[in-house]
Amino acid sequence: MPTYNKLVRDLIPQVIEGTGKSFETDILSDEQYHSELRKKLQEETEEYLNAEDDQDAVEELADMLELMNVLAEQHGSSIEEVEKVRQEKAEKRGSFYDKVFLISVED
Repeated sequence: MPTYNKLVRDLIPQVIEGTGKSFETDILSDEQYHSELRKKLQEETEEYLNAEDDQDAVEELADMLELMNVLAEQHGSSIEEVEKVRQEKAEKRGSFYDKVFLISVED
């Protein structure tokens, strides 16, 4: 039996159950949960970086966005507040659409 030891989406146990396979899960403490959310975001980021086509990249971005929703709540906020902060930063400092690559700044 493969061992995963990782945070999975809420409905994964039902999906596995539907295949007739046995499995083991646990419910994390709040501290463990927050730590595992961060690990999962790293995992999904790595998967995005390794995506071989646009469709796979969008799938991984969707996973990252789901994690961002949950993480925003973990920080006492919401994805709407994160979006508001993103917009404010874009207005003050710009975005990344212009492809500006900073080489150096003279001291």
